[in-house]
Amino acid sequence: MTALDLHHLHKSFGTVQAVQEVSLSVAAGETLTLLGPSGCGKSTVLRCVAGLERPDSGRVEVAGRDVTALPPEARHVGLVFQDYALFPHLSVLGNVAYGPRMRGAARTTAEAQAREVLALVGLEALASRRVTQLSGGQQQRVALARALATGAGLLLLDEPLSNLDEQRREELRSELRALFARVGAGVLLVTHDQREALALSDRVAVMRSGRVVQQGAAPQVFDRPATAWVAAFLGWENLLPGGPGRVRLVPETAVRLGTGDAFPVTRRQRTDTGLTVTVAHPHGPLTLHLSAREAAALDGDALRVDVDASRVLDVPDDRVDGAAP
Repeated sequence: MTALDLHHLHKSFGTVQAVQEVSLSVAAGETLTLLGPSGCGKSTVLRCVAGLERPDSGRVEVAGRDVTALPPEARHVGLVFQDYALFPHLSVLGNVAYGPRMRGAARTTAEAQAREVLALVGLEALASRRVTQLSGGQQQRVALARALATGAGLLLLDEPLSNLDEQRREELRSELRALFARVGAGVLLVTHDQREALALSDRVAVMRSGRVVQQGAAPQVFDRPATAWVAAFLGWENLLPGGPGRVRLVPETAVRLGTGDAFPVTRRQRTDTGLTVTVAHPHGPLTLHLSAREAAALDGDALRVDVDASRVLDVPDDRVDGAAP
């Protein structure tokens, strides 16, 4: 049985169609990320699953049960908000025990469950502290522990790392991935951060203007974008003109340096690890990232480049006026 099934979900706010024909599923023990730019509808999908918004049409099933018309408290899902939404007047233990208490557990039972989950996220030593005394990363783990303590088979996380600095985000990505694997619940994660999606997800669903435009295993989506818009959003740099209405996507791994013809270097930019250059290739300008060793071997104002044509992807150009997201 799947943890979540969405069937033809639609949601509008006035004349704005926030979610259009979204269908997807999350298996037990799987992490699916809704990835897309701000305003694409991904958070609205999550809110429809949580019961915080009512879809105009379509169906939401949690563990095979139709919950479309049920209030949030009757859906038995764990929810982690972007701002964590912790209770500042309660201790760490009190925050985590809140869910089991609301589901009818006795205080001693709820606190025992809370301590087990706090041990899982590495915060058992901080159980008596107020959440206002914790760092941002610790508060994020308390919010996750509170969601886990409900025993829900589905966790919903809305931009869970967005309030942390980059170093802490990097650390928590690996922690969350390991934690998801231990818990075994289905996870629906919302983010606009491509690196976060790739690091945490089993599968990714890319959203644009309320629709899912590509979904699949995370490495497959990142390595083989279905369209030019998806490629540009995922950070692909080399989108070269193709046939009418088409674009050639050139992965940097398909480019061999030091072989083939020499082409003029039209732009250079120093980076922490080497040099970024743009080469005037006949098919279009190629942007390449050279290591310090490769940059040192650059001969004058030209670079020998050979492109493996078998690894170039030909995809539809669905951008607006050729623009990136």
